[in-house]
Order: sequence, then structure tokens, then C-alpha cells
Amino acid sequence: MNQLEQLKQYTTVVADTGDFQSIKAYTPRDATTNPSLILKAVQKDEYKPLLEKAVRDNPNASTGDIIDHLLIAFGTEILKVIPGRVSTEIDARLSFDTEGNVAKGRELIALYEKAGIPRERVLIKIASTWEGIRAAEILEKEGIHCNLTLLFSLAQAIACAEAGVQLISPFVGRIYDWYKKSTGIDYVGAEDPGVQSVKRIYNYYRKFGYKTEVMGASFRNTSQILELAGCDLLTISPDLLQKLADTTGPVERKLGVDAGAAGLVQLTVDEKSFRFMLNEDAMATEKLAEGIRAFCADSGKLKQIISAMR
Repeated sequence: MNQLEQLKQYTTVVADTGDFQSIKAYTPRDATTNPSLILKAVQKDEYKPLLEKAVRDNPNASTGDIIDHLLIAFGTEILKVIPGRVSTEIDARLSFDTEGNVAKGRELIALYEKAGIPRERVLIKIASTWEGIRAAEILEKEGIHCNLTLLFSLAQAIACAEAGVQLISPFVGRIYDWYKKSTGIDYVGAEDPGVQSVKRIYNYYRKFGYKTEVMGASFRNTSQILELAGCDLLTISPDLLQKLADTTGPVERKLGVDAGAAGLVQLTVDEKSFRFMLNEDAMATEKLAEGIRAFCADSGKLKQIISAMR
């Protein structure tokens, strides 16, 4: 049995791509997309028809609205090849706009439902800012489930859990990148700060009985993935899914066997403490801001491609 098959015994495997042709090969339960992945996909010949159709079918729509239709088109196609849920991301420019996130989340779900997709099969991805978490709290009460992304700290994770968010995506690889750059150390296995961050969040949720799902994301290598075997979900890029499928070494469950929660104290996070805790964490502050900028830049590139087609 290869490592991918073994991993699926402990963890729900999610495909981190907008390329639904490659999703079929790895039989994940769920799939996640983001502006960078959609931008990458629409530049491939096989996906250009989806982009052309979104532009053609919405001649009077704004570029932003056309992107929404494109996201739903990708999500709908992805849901044809997976049994579970697809995550669709809200424009990162709304990261500090609670009302804007709520309105956009409702719009995206309405578009999915118009396409015959029930809301239970969709997770609306929102940045884990204070405003984003508040928006998710409102949407969750309406049965619109959310995936809080760009998550780098325990403060963000606690606020999400207290808000009743369905799922969070702590970014393993980007945490690793920051520490590797700042220390010069190439962390491996259990020493990886990204791995340690997800383990701490997972153990905190288990110790204090939170229902929010933890989905490790943004991996740089298979070692990070295997160290998190047993996490609720792991979203993995096609190249790393292939490496796991090509490898036959043993995979052991690393999370969920032992609580590993000794020393964890329950915290209540309000807006002031959230902002202060985030500010105290240089890595989380920098990576959150950088991630929002990068997603905004890729949305901008997508808008340029659409504008050139009109």
C-alpha cells in the first residue's frame, strides 16, 4: 500500500488545485481552490472554455462578477469528480470588510444553488482576519459553511473556533518558509514550526471540545504531510499527492493518538486580545499580510485576462 492510501486511513485527503482533470487521479474527498490556483488553471488550454463561457454568458457583468461566475463554474466541475465539498474563495480585497464578506458569501452560495449545488457541498473561504472571522460567524448561522484561510496562529484558530466556524486551514509551508528565512535552519519532521503550529491547534481544539475541523494546508514536502497524519483533513497539491502515491514507506498516525495537550490553557479571544496576540507574532502578522497581497495580485491578473477578452 502506498503512502497516499495509508494516509487516507487516518486523514481526509483534499486536493489543493483548480485542475479538476488531475483531481480524478487521486480520488480525494474534497477540493480547495484559491485565486492563485484558478489563475494558474485558466492559463491552460483545457480550461479556457470555462473562462470564455463565463465572459460570454455575462456580457453586462463587471469583471468581479465574471470572476464569481468563473469560480462557480470551476467549483461545479470539481464537484462532479469528488464526493465531498469544494472551497471557493472570496476576493481578498474584502479581507477587512465584515459586511462585504457576508454579502459576497451569500452571493456565491446563491450562484451555486442556482447551478443545482446544495450549500452543504460548498465551503466559502475567507481570510482569518478579525473581520473575516466575524463574517464567518454570521454566515455559519445561515447554514453557509466557511473555511477560514491564511491562518498562521493560535489566536486566529481560537477566534475561529469560538465563532463556530466549520473549518480552518492553517498554512504549514508558509510558516516553515518564514522560520527558514529568519533562522537559516531547514527544519525537518516534527521540528518543523509549521507542523508544530498545526499540532498545537489540533490539540487545543480536542482538549477544549471545539467542533471546528482542522485542515493542514500549504505543504512544501511530504515530510510535513506525514507528520500530520491523523489531522482531520490535509489539502495537498497534485505534485505532492503524486509523490505520496509513488512511495511505499510506512505511515503512522501522529495526531489523535495522544491528546498532547498538556500545558494548554483555554483562552477567550475578543477583538483587543486577538489584535494584540497577532501583533506579538511577527510571523503570523507578516504572512497574513503577504498572503492577502498575493491573492489580491492574482485576482488582479485574472481581471486583466478577462478585460482583454471583452
